[in-house]
Amino acid sequence: MSETDQQLASRVATEAGAMLVELRDELVAVGIHYWDLKDEGDVAGHRYIMSALNAERPDDEILSEEAADNRRRLNAERVWIIDPIDGTNEFAEHPRHDWAIHIALWEAGELTAASVALPTLGITFDASPAAVVPPSTRARPLLVTSRSRNPYCAVMVANALGCDVARLGSAGAKAMAIVMGEADIYVHDGGMYQWDSAAPSAVAKAAGLHVSRIDGSPLEYNKESLWLPDFLVCRTELAEPALNALNP
Repeated sequence: MSETDQQLASRVATEAGAMLVELRDELVAVGIHYWDLKDEGDVAGHRYIMSALNAERPDDEILSEEAADNRRRLNAERVWIIDPIDGTNEFAEHPRHDWAIHIALWEAGELTAASVALPTLGITFDASPAAVVPPSTRARPLLVTSRSRNPYCAVMVANALGCDVARLGSAGAKAMAIVMGEADIYVHDGGMYQWDSAAPSAVAKAAGLHVSRIDGSPLEYNKESLWLPDFLVCRTELAEPALNALNP
């Protein structure tokens, strides 16, 4: 192998992101409709990442948001879990930055490589080398939540911990806001899939953050059900009070 799995994940996420930023700019310039831009981005991102991974790791299986579930993955030793664009709404709302690309590798029950690219910011976060989370200087924790709705779990944590609240788009962008030190807590319930949290969870965990389901149990990937509906990422000192608020 000319690249390690982690190097491959990072390179492909970064390159796919650069391609999608260029594609978005070009399509917006010619007046493409919002819904068509979402579709074009999803297709282009999926094709790019699938082609790159198949070229370098042809024996591995791939689980992608933009493809039918490949059931061979359930008996495979290595499965890439990808979200070609996490936050297609934000991708289509030029020039928003809060969308991401997720690439993670599952092996024998755990995630062994992962990258989350934030293409419009020109940043890719990797599980290795892990990001360094800066110390917080905020008097009150900052919780990031969905742009479109208030998940009940977020309301519970915000009220219990006295949080300030900000809204961001994709799950990857919200989780990376914690990694960057721009926020302190991201909690979600009510709807996610494996590809929504795989790469962000691995990157955040490698950076030393608390990562779990909202009941405190670990996130498990490459399970038969694609549904993995809840997600908590936070600074370690906030994990116990957040989990206490979520599980009274």
